Amino acid sequence: MYRTEDRYRRLRGLIKKLNRERKKQAKKIDILCNDLIGAQRDFIRRLNIIGSTANFYKSILGITDLTQLLIAAGSHVKQEIAAANVSFFLRQADGFDLHLTEGNKRSTDGGHRFEDCFNAEIVDNICQFNRPCTMEDMLAMGLQANPAGLSEICAVTIPLEQLGRSVGFILLYRWSEKSFTQDDLTKVSSVTAGLSRAIQACRVLSQ
Repeated sequence: MYRTEDRYRRLRGLIKKLNRERKKQAKKIDILCNDLIGAQRDFIRRLNIIGSTANFYKSILGITDLTQLLIAAGSHVKQEIAAANVSFFLRQADGFDLHLTEGNKRSTDGGHRFEDCFNAEIVDNICQFNRPCTMEDMLAMGLQANPAGLSEICAVTIPLEQLGRSVGFILLYRWSEKSFTQDDLTKVSSVTAGLSRAIQACRVLSQ
C-alpha cells in the first residue's frame, strides 16, 4: 500500500513538473509569435513607405517648375498624413521663400496664418538646427504668436537638405492636441532627400 501511494505521489509530482514546463514553453512560443508578428508588421510598413516614396518620385519626374513641384509634394504629404497643413520654407540669400499648399485650414486669432508667425530669424534658426523641430523647439528659438492660439496647434518641421547643407524645411501643423507620430515623420522624411535635389534643380533651371 505504501509503495502504491509513493508511486502516485511521484506520478503527481511528474505531472506537475510537466505542466510547469508546458506553461513555460507556451509562454516562449507566445513571445516568439508576437515577435514574428511585430517583425512582419514592421516589414509591411517599410514596404508601404518604399512604395509611397517611389510613387512620389514618379509623380515629379519631368517637373521643372518649382511651384508645380511643391504643389505635388504638398499633395503627397497630405495624402500620407491626415488633416495636416503643409507649407514649405526655402532658404534664400536675402531671407526665405514661403510656399503655401492649397487647403490649409483655419487661422490663428486675428485672422493671421500660422506661417505669419515665422520671421527671417526663426526660419534661419530652424534651418541651422537642420533637424526636426517640435513646437517647444520653435518657441525656444523665438517663435512668437498669441499664446491662446498656439496652445491649440500641434506643429513640427522637417528639414530639407542636400549634401549636409540646409535648403529649407517643411512645416506640418494642425489644430489638435494629438502630436505627429514618428511614423508620420518617417513618411515625410522618406521623400525629403529627392525633394531637396529636385528643388535645387528647379532653381538652377529657373536661373
